[in-house]
Amino acid sequence: MDQRLAINDNRIESTPLAAAPSFDQTIDALSGKITGGLSPTALALAYVDWALHLGKSADKRSELFDDASTAYWRFIDYCLRACADPDCDICIEPDRIDKRFSEDPWRAQPFRTYAQAFLMMQDWWRRATTDVPGLMKHHEDVVSFAARQILDVFSPANFPLTNPQIIQETIKEGGQNLQRGLAHWRDDMRRAIGGAPPAGVENFIVGRDVATTPGQIVFRNELIELIQYEAQTDKAHPEPILITPAWIMKYYILDLSPENSLVRYLVTNGFTVFMISWKNPSAEDRYFSLEDYRRLGVEAARKAVATIAPAEKIHLVGYCLGGTLAAIEAAAMARDGDDSLLSLTMLAAQTDFDEAGELTLFIDESQVTFLKNVMAEKGYLDARQMAGAFQLLRSSDLIWSAIVKNYWLGDRPPMFDLMAWNADATRMPYKMHAEYLRKLFLNNDFAQDRYCVDGHPVSLRDVRASIFAVATETDHVAPWRSVYKIQASASADVTFVLSSGGHNAGVVNPPGGNKRRHQIATHDDLAAYVDPDAWKDEAIHHEGSWWPCWLGWLTARSSAMEPPAPIISSLENAPGRYVLAR
Repeated sequence: MDQRLAINDNRIESTPLAAAPSFDQTIDALSGKITGGLSPTALALAYVDWALHLGKSADKRSELFDDASTAYWRFIDYCLRACADPDCDICIEPDRIDKRFSEDPWRAQPFRTYAQAFLMMQDWWRRATTDVPGLMKHHEDVVSFAARQILDVFSPANFPLTNPQIIQETIKEGGQNLQRGLAHWRDDMRRAIGGAPPAGVENFIVGRDVATTPGQIVFRNELIELIQYEAQTDKAHPEPILITPAWIMKYYILDLSPENSLVRYLVTNGFTVFMISWKNPSAEDRYFSLEDYRRLGVEAARKAVATIAPAEKIHLVGYCLGGTLAAIEAAAMARDGDDSLLSLTMLAAQTDFDEAGELTLFIDESQVTFLKNVMAEKGYLDARQMAGAFQLLRSSDLIWSAIVKNYWLGDRPPMFDLMAWNADATRMPYKMHAEYLRKLFLNNDFAQDRYCVDGHPVSLRDVRASIFAVATETDHVAPWRSVYKIQASASADVTFVLSSGGHNAGVVNPPGGNKRRHQIATHDDLAAYVDPDAWKDEAIHHEGSWWPCWLGWLTARSSAMEPPAPIISSLENAPGRYVLAR
């Protein structure tokens, strides 16, 4: 290998030392420690907007009064009927995704009545916080979300005297479940205070139990290490695959235990794979910008791969934020006349943030400014703050249900590779994260052809290489309809896959599972646009993983197999240093 791959010859421009924090930054940093990074001003603005518009809308208040009166008498009628027939028809059905009251013990009285009362109250508050005339849509979403979080605290599923499963288990075990739960709580508190990872993570050591696919670090700079995986077959397609994971996560989400490793699946099926491993930034890295992540990340990796395999075009793959960055790089390559891109694969990645889902609840001008001031103190966004935001999006599943299982039922779910990876979070530098939120989420610059690379705008419309885009059904981070927008943005044929599962489990989706399914269809760039709901009605259904479909798609766009080129030079064995940094 050319020696220049082992050093960094593309230094970041010098940046000034961190200035003393301003008064605003100090105040916001202190507030952020209390609120978990949420802007009190943003929440107050949303509440005031809702309260003022509700206060001046007599029609909406009258409607809510009628709804409350109707719900009250329906509930009284249900209680009277339940006295004679405990299995009588209920007043309200829970949402399809709400599993809190789905178990058989909840069918018994009085627990079914408790659940009905809670669901009717929840439904009334949903009506009270939505469809208020004149209320800004973003503020409506924030107020409705906040009301749901508060109500979830008081769900009868959370308390031992109103949850029949807790009562049954306590009687059955003579209280031993509560003793185990107390031990679990003490252990979790000890770990949280000491900054230790969750129980069971010690069984998933990086390089020993996960991230075990053999490979070498063939390039390193201030921001990334580049892994080249060793060939596992006698012959391989000459065109390399370069994977850009999100920097909010450790790369080995795509190289978990061997049976769940997408990397291993590719190399054992005749592909040469390269993977970017991002540095876990510290306070000294506060001035890494979004452009630095593109230039020192995906562009530097792409050029390193081109030096190793100079005659070949590449398959570029991006996951989550890494997919957005890969799409920006593809657009920059197309703008500059670089035809070395053979295909682009997007895994749960968005290019248009106009409908970016519930994550936008935490993103408006007030919130971004507040978060920027919070980050300025440390120079990065702490991993725990980002994890907390994701947990709030599914608080009934990720917070309250976990409390019930761990502490009231005394049932500690066994640790597995994906859960251990999820606990191995990373930080994000101050400047990059502020730019990412403002340029992409708030201003949607890339989708509007305003995002600049090297001082000039780039557009996804310039990309002509075939695109394979994967979205997942229950993704709260990159909703599938948002991911689908790439079909209208790129000037290329797009094969779109909708997989079962969420943001992570829908991507880490190896063949062999009985519960996996997906839909797939290819849209010709010259054909008329098909809206997402029409696509979903027409796309072919398949049982099983989408991985074999992607493998076939890559194979069809690659040359015939030949003896793989050996790894010429190496800095050290994979997984390298950056992934191990805490």
